Amino acid sequence: MIETSPLHTEIKRLIKASGPMPVWRYMELCLMHPEHGYYISRDPLGREGDFTTAPEVSQMFGELLGLWAASIWKATGSPQQFRLIELGPGRGTMMSDALRALRVLPPLYQTISVHLVEVNPVLREKQKATLTGLRNVTWHDNFDDVPEGPSVIFANEYFDVLPIHQMVRRESGWHERVIELDEEENFVYGTAADPTPGFELLLPPLVRAAPPGAIFEWRPNTEIMAIARRIRDQHGAAVIIDYGHVRSDVGDTFQAIARHSFADPLKTPGLADITAHVDFDALARSAEAVGARVHGPVTQGEFLQRLGIETRALTLMQKAAPDVSEDIASGLKRLTGGGRGGMGSLFKVLGVSDQSTPALAGISDEHTGDKTGGA
Repeated sequence: MIETSPLHTEIKRLIKASGPMPVWRYMELCLMHPEHGYYISRDPLGREGDFTTAPEVSQMFGELLGLWAASIWKATGSPQQFRLIELGPGRGTMMSDALRALRVLPPLYQTISVHLVEVNPVLREKQKATLTGLRNVTWHDNFDDVPEGPSVIFANEYFDVLPIHQMVRRESGWHERVIELDEEENFVYGTAADPTPGFELLLPPLVRAAPPGAIFEWRPNTEIMAIARRIRDQHGAAVIIDYGHVRSDVGDTFQAIARHSFADPLKTPGLADITAHVDFDALARSAEAVGARVHGPVTQGEFLQRLGIETRALTLMQKAAPDVSEDIASGLKRLTGGGRGGMGSLFKVLGVSDQSTPALAGISDEHTGDKTGGA
């Protein structure tokens, strides 16, 4: 067979040496291998990359999140030190747009320190170029390294690339899904020989009734619990924006994206983005389990509309040339609309706060502050 990427050879060697590889480990290597990992060696964003995120679609996205952060600052008593933390900040576009919006509030802008959690050296350089001239910007390899204090945490398209476990229902129980080699040494799916003991006891009721052959995806709750604990203890809020589902259920969402098109995740490992949908129900349960308060989820379209994106678009269009106005209208439609290419309904927004915060702008029910249930 023809090897399609340097990482393909390495993963094949590991499977031959140690046996079938769990999907989570395969995904981890594809994205974070120290030499050939997709997120270690490249800028994947934009027309010349493999995908486009909301901040790259329109400046309005980051601007509204900046003003959302201002509402959190006010709700926490306008502290003298306030941190803006972004997990996986891409090219720094969203943070740059957010900070530009916050300049209209000097008392807040002067208190802000920015903390970017990024492991990709290529993207770090892009972020430094985007945020050049700004003071109080610090980079971190890990979220735990960010200093304590009241904060707003942005996690836009962050959780979808965290490695997933896939479990397959068999008559004998739930088996871990693995990657193995066929007779021609191609990567193919298989299942671990033995079921995972007691796994069904951890499942939501809806999933326990799944038929044989069903696939259930789950992620470890380490990241969301770290976010929730920080917010619980240090005050502020987190906003998690990603594509996914609001109720834990079965389904196979393991996928690859290359050149803005879907690709086979078992081909060209390390050369394509590999993701899986986010289970917002699981995120909410984990955040609540450590004592944080959960708001939403709501759709991205509803979130941005509640924050006033349509008014912002009209304001920008009034000052713009016709071709620029068309771009603004196109960005608005993509960020809030559904259908092919639309992000408004596929993407969901979840808020996390401490127990003293009854509501979060754009996310909580406007009357009660309770969870809305989303769509």
